[in-house]
Amino acid sequence: MRISKEVWKGQAAYSKTLLWLYDFWVLFLSNRFIWRCPTPIILQQFDENVSVNHLDVGVGTGYFMDKCHFPSPHIRLALMDLNQNCLDISAKRVARYKPILFHTNVLSEMPNDIEPFDSISVNYLFHCLPGRLSEKLIAIDYLNKLLSDHGTIFGSTILHEGVYKSAIAKRLMTFYNKKGIFSNTLDSQKDLENFLQSRFSEYSIEIRGCVALFSAKNKR
Repeated sequence: MRISKEVWKGQAAYSKTLLWLYDFWVLFLSNRFIWRCPTPIILQQFDENVSVNHLDVGVGTGYFMDKCHFPSPHIRLALMDLNQNCLDISAKRVARYKPILFHTNVLSEMPNDIEPFDSISVNYLFHCLPGRLSEKLIAIDYLNKLLSDHGTIFGSTILHEGVYKSAIAKRLMTFYNKKGIFSNTLDSQKDLENFLQSRFSEYSIEIRGCVALFSAKNKR
């Protein structure tokens, strides 16, 4: 698996130690008080779009798959991430679903022998990938090959341009970008909307604080 230095740097921060703190620092404190998009809002979007045949990309700690309400207890669940720590922790957290694991770079072609999914979630991934948002959204093109014709892809990302940022949000975002944890200084709603509009006949974007929540279906 060939991985650029920038991509590797964006995911390398997620050590086992950091992931131990992730739910508290990111999902509780940062989402509510800094990015101004409380985690229950993202979880609600998850509940509204998840199916019994689901792929989660950029899995974090597995929080949303653990807390969401799948339509049925009998599900096919897959986890995809470049960071093995994230895969291991998430797989353990949702072990009751016997998830399939894919250790994969989302900015590369997907394997051809994977049965399609009816829903794919991509939460808090794009702001960690290098380049302009219009460039890194190519990941959706690759993931679309794993999405069924009637399936939905949805998720969230932290924007930089065109959203309100408090003083602490500005400072933290600047710090994360300097460290290579974030790469979102040019990310905007316009780029996200233009991309989704060109790939799907139906899509939605909701801005909450610094966060864009999006969903799309009916591939063009």
